Amino acid sequence: MSATLLQQQLQRLGVRRLLVFSGATQWCEQQAILFSAHSVGDWLWLSDSPPDGVTSCPPSAAHTLLGQDIFHGVFDARYGLNVEALAAFSGTLKAGSWLILLIPEWHCWADTPDADSLRWSEQPRPIPTPRFIRRFRSFLEQDSGITICRQGQPLTIAPLPAAPDWLPPDGQPTSEQSQILKQLMQAGSGVWVLTAPRGRGKSTLAGMLVKHWPGTCRVTAPAKASASQILNQQTDSARFIAPDALLALCREGAVTGVDWLIIDEAAAIPAPMLSEIIAAFPRVLLTTTVQGYEGTGRGFLLKFCASLPQWHDLRLNAPIRWSSSDTLEPFISDLLLFDEHLPVAGEARGTSEIFPIHADDWLNEPVLLEDFYGLLTSAHYRTSPLDLRRLLDAPGMTFSASRHNNTLTGALWLVDEGGLSAALAQEVWAGRRRPRGNLVAQSLAAHAGFPEAAVMRSRRISRIAVHPLFRRQGIARHLLLTQKRQAQQAGLDFLSVSFGYTTELAALWQQTGFRLVRMSMHKEASSGCYAAMAILPLSAAGQALADNAVHQLQRDWRWLAPQVDLTLPLNIAADTQPDDADWRELSGFAFAHRPLESSLPALSRVLLHSDLPLTALRAYLQQGKSVADIVQHLRLSGRKALVSRWREETQQILKEAGMGG
Repeated sequence: MSATLLQQQLQRLGVRRLLVFSGATQWCEQQAILFSAHSVGDWLWLSDSPPDGVTSCPPSAAHTLLGQDIFHGVFDARYGLNVEALAAFSGTLKAGSWLILLIPEWHCWADTPDADSLRWSEQPRPIPTPRFIRRFRSFLEQDSGITICRQGQPLTIAPLPAAPDWLPPDGQPTSEQSQILKQLMQAGSGVWVLTAPRGRGKSTLAGMLVKHWPGTCRVTAPAKASASQILNQQTDSARFIAPDALLALCREGAVTGVDWLIIDEAAAIPAPMLSEIIAAFPRVLLTTTVQGYEGTGRGFLLKFCASLPQWHDLRLNAPIRWSSSDTLEPFISDLLLFDEHLPVAGEARGTSEIFPIHADDWLNEPVLLEDFYGLLTSAHYRTSPLDLRRLLDAPGMTFSASRHNNTLTGALWLVDEGGLSAALAQEVWAGRRRPRGNLVAQSLAAHAGFPEAAVMRSRRISRIAVHPLFRRQGIARHLLLTQKRQAQQAGLDFLSVSFGYTTELAALWQQTGFRLVRMSMHKEASSGCYAAMAILPLSAAGQALADNAVHQLQRDWRWLAPQVDLTLPLNIAADTQPDDADWRELSGFAFAHRPLESSLPALSRVLLHSDLPLTALRAYLQQGKSVADIVQHLRLSGRKALVSRWREETQQILKEAGMGG
C-alpha cells in the first residue's frame, strides 16, 4: 500500500500507529526522515539530539506539549528512553498520526546503557535496563498493529484489522459530555471530580461549563498552558489564577462572588493546598488524567477524594480525539500499566503469607508485577512510569509482598543506602559533596550533622501499600517486621523512612519501632507537608545513632519550632549550654559549606554565651530581622555577601574559644 493510501486509511479509521526503526543511530535517523517526507504533518521530534532542520522538543519538556494537537511525531530513544515523555507525547498526537520510535539495534538494546537511567537509578553513570527493555520488546512483538523495521530488513507495514469508519468530533458535546454537563449546570454545591484518560474531552467539557454557566468561574491548574482549552472559550466570566496565588487569596478571605472553581489536572497539586482551596468555594470541578505521567486517577480518588465530606465521581470513557480502534493508546497503557489494576479480592479476612520478590520475578510472573504496581498506584497517587522503571532495573532494591489465597494484599519496597567511605561521608557533612542517592543517609550527614549515618549500611522504605479491603489487619506491620529480621541477618545498621509529616503517619511509624530523627524546615511541594525522617536501629551502631539523633532533635527543637508551623510531641531539652557537637557544627559552618539552617540551633546556643557583638548573626537569629533588612543595614551586596559575613562572625566565635582555623 502506498504512503498516500496508508495515510488515508489512518485518517478514515481515526487511529494512530506506531512504527519502530531499530538499528545504528544514523540509520534510524535517515529512515525517519525518509518516511516523514511522504506525509505532510507537524513531524515534531522529541529528541535531545535531533537532526538539523526538524522541529524538535527535548523529552524533558514533553509536559509543555499537553493540550496541543500534533499531527505525526518522532520519538528518539536511541540514547535513552524517557517513558513519561513517550506517554505524554503519544497523548498529544491526533487521529491519523504516525508515531515513529527510534531505538538501538534490537538484540543489543537490552544491554545498552540508557541515559535516562540517570534520572531514577541513583547511579553516577547510565546503566543498562534489561528487564524493562525485554518487556518493552515483547510488547512490541506481540502487537500486530505495530510495525518493526530492523536495519538490514525491508520496511513492510503491517495491515490494520477491519474497523468501521470514524466520525470525528463536530464541536458538539458527546452523549457522555452532555449528561455530565447537565449535572454540573444543575449543581447547587459540592465537589465534582472528573477523571478520564487522555483524549476523552475532559478539558473541553470544563470549557463548556465555563461557556454556559451564567455566573462567574475561576480556573486554576499547575500550569496555565495546560488549562488553555478551558480558557479559550468566548466568555469573560472565567479567569485563570495560579494555585499559590489563589491559596493566598483564600487565606485573606478575598475570594467572593465566584460560583465555580475549576481545577485542571488536580492530581498534580499538593493535597493540603487542594483541600484549603476547595473549602473556599461553593462548587468545585476537579479534573485529572488517570494516566500516570501526571498523577494517577485511582490513587487520587482513593487517597484524596475519599477524604472530602461530599464529592461526586464523574467519568468520561469514550475517546473523542481518536477512534476506539486506535492502536497506540492501548499499547502505551499496557506497557506502562496505566489501567491502575487493583488485585481482585475474595474473602477479605484471614492470615496473609509474606514472601520475598526478586527482580527477575517481574518478567517471569507478569501478573505479580501488575498486582504489586497496582497496589502502589492505589496508595500513592503520584506513582509514575519512573517508578516502574526503577522497580524493574534500579540496583539495590528489595521487595516483599503479602498474599491471601490468590490476592496480593500488601507491597513493600526498600532501597539500599549508606556504605560510603568515611572520607566521602565527611565531605557530605561539610557540604562539599552530594553523590547520587542515599536520601536519608546523606540527609542525616548533611543536615543533621551525623556523617556516620552515611558510612553505616541501611535500607530505606521507598513505598509501602496495603490493599484497601485488607487494611487494619496488621499487614504493614508484619511486612516491616519481616524486613527488620532480614536486614538484621544481613548485618545492616538501621532501616529508615522519609515521609510527609502528619500525626497519623508519625504514629504508624512509631508503633513499628521507628524513631523520629530529623524534620525539614520547609514544606514539600508534592505533599504540602514537612519532610520527616525516622530510623529503626538494628545494630549497636544504629542504636547509638538513633539515640544521638533523637537527643539532638530534642535539644534543637526549641530553636527550630519557631521556623515551622508544626507541633511535635518532643521532650524539649532545657539545656542551652554549647557542647562538643555544637562546636563541630560551628566549624562546619565557618570553614566548610554547611548551611545556616543546619547550624542554626548550635549558633543560637553559642550566641547566648558569647560577649562578642556578632552584628549580622544576632540581627537574624536573636532580633528576627529579615535578610533584606540586614543586607540594607550592613550595606552588603546581597544574601551571598550576608552568608559570608555570618561565616566570618562564626570564625570570630571559634577564635575566641580557642578553636579557630
